[in-house]
Amino acid sequence: MNNVERHQFIIKQIEKHGHVAVVDLCEELKVSSVTIRKDLQFLEDAGILFRTHGGATNVNPYQKDRSINEKAHLHAEAKRRIGIEAAKLVEPNDSIIIASGTTMQFFAKEISPQDRLTVITSAINVTMELIRHDNVDIIQLGGPVRKTSSSIMGRYAEDLLGDFFCSKLFLGVDGIDAEFGITTTNAQEALLNRKMMESAHKVIVLADASKFDRKSLGKIATLSKVDMIISDGMPVKYQQLCDNLGIEYKIC
Repeated sequence: MNNVERHQFIIKQIEKHGHVAVVDLCEELKVSSVTIRKDLQFLEDAGILFRTHGGATNVNPYQKDRSINEKAHLHAEAKRRIGIEAAKLVEPNDSIIIASGTTMQFFAKEISPQDRLTVITSAINVTMELIRHDNVDIIQLGGPVRKTSSSIMGRYAEDLLGDFFCSKLFLGVDGIDAEFGITTTNAQEALLNRKMMESAHKVIVLADASKFDRKSLGKIATLSKVDMIISDGMPVKYQQLCDNLGIEYKIC
């Protein structure tokens, strides 16, 4: 099989399955991993696929920053279902941290506490959703505003978090990668999210199915630091990884 034939075979496999593995291609095409990696590099340079660790995919694994208005319309129904499921975890007289992101806004819309609730948040849109409840005490973190996420970030917010400890952190992410961990598109926000994790007993990640096998600029933590993931869909390999790491997961 020549170069063109191999490339056509790889393209068909990508179109059929959405991804390919170097090991499988070596076995099917009877060539070395060096040859396959050169083929994948050629096809990536041509804009046909995206190389990943151990293979390639037809979806860009690197999640770039987008405006909050654009993100609010992406996977809206999935985010709504995730928000409904997450709201069930809010307990009477609870104290929680809510991070930033459009999924967090969907979550905040579903919170309707019967008892007192204390919420610490970096997200301005979350505050605006919760301010209508008389029995919700809101502690808004202060500092520079990141407009693309409608959130606060920076040293002032990080320092203030050191004075609190809550039962749960509800965290939105831009990417979940089995090896690299959970990420966001902004490095400063990643640092704030890490501080939030230190101030909570339980870390609950809310992420729609599109976030898996994605990476962004700022690493928040490895998956082992997460206690629960709520999603509308999770690849089998991540379900197995969660089982191995003792991470709870809910698929809604």
